[in-house]
Amino acid sequence: MADRLPTIVGFAGTLVVLGALVWFVGAGDILAALSRADRSVLAAVVAVAVLWLCLWGMALKTVLDSLGAPVASHTAILVFSAAVFSNNVTPFGQAGGEPVSALLISEAADTEYETGLAAIASVDTLHFVPSIGFAVGAFTFVAAGAVQLGRNLLFAAGAIATLAVGLPTAAYLGWRYRYELEAAVVRSLTSVARTVGRVVPRWTPPSPAALEHRIEGFFTSIDRIAGDRRALLVATGFSAAGWLALGVALWLSLYALGEPVEFSSVMLAIPVAMVAGIAPLPGGSGAIESVLATLLVATTGVPSAVALSAALLYRGATYWLPILVGGGVASFLGADRAAGDG
Repeated sequence: MADRLPTIVGFAGTLVVLGALVWFVGAGDILAALSRADRSVLAAVVAVAVLWLCLWGMALKTVLDSLGAPVASHTAILVFSAAVFSNNVTPFGQAGGEPVSALLISEAADTEYETGLAAIASVDTLHFVPSIGFAVGAFTFVAAGAVQLGRNLLFAAGAIATLAVGLPTAAYLGWRYRYELEAAVVRSLTSVARTVGRVVPRWTPPSPAALEHRIEGFFTSIDRIAGDRRALLVATGFSAAGWLALGVALWLSLYALGEPVEFSSVMLAIPVAMVAGIAPLPGGSGAIESVLATLLVATTGVPSAVALSAALLYRGATYWLPILVGGGVASFLGADRAAGDG
């Protein structure tokens, strides 16, 4: 029960945030907007969300192939759904879910844990590359048509600048000083492992040499991916197509409510809203809807009730669908691992 407490608290926080949003915008207005939704268009939203999962699942397959741990296309898609599930139910989104995602990937690909961690870390990093390009291009179009840059658009500009500058800088510094980072991680994990070893009976903590070997395996895998330019190009192409699918899903959510908008507006809102995924809520839920609705109102002029309703429909397809599909896959892999251990 204790290990589930952060998730339970996180979902409780999500309900509080979403409840506050609905109350602020107006529950009656939101229900009225949702009641007008075109069901055939909503079905298209779900179909496009499935396409997004397939595209980003193929990006994962491409990276695993590059690492010498090939899996079938359908397996990669299902495992990616399970990885998204772990992100969506873990506070702090990807930062909290990646260790679990790495375990699921290593089980499905029958490879070492550090290879699975390198794969999901590489895929998640690759996703930022096209997102920055889409966000910069969309912001250019939106800003060109705006009479003045309001506070929300200035926030979007700041978020894009953070992505465009902060992420590459952090990646460069992390790789430039990887050996120093490795030494620091080994020291920290050794201390933690020894403490756990004194508390947990009949458990022998790994030696510093074993920890160093595993961390070196992670960096070796990262280096192998970085050296495979063809795989990087193909994976980035799948990622870019997935971002476009997400944009289409949000655009269709607005269209279903009778509010067609400029496509540049949704392609600005989605990457910026993803930054809110770092919030201490499962998958950033609640925070992402808030940013999406705020930016849609600022860039399209749609009523706030329509913007929030569209955000809820969009997240219903792109947040809850992976939870339903990925949860089943994660449970299967967990049961398979338990059977193998037994």
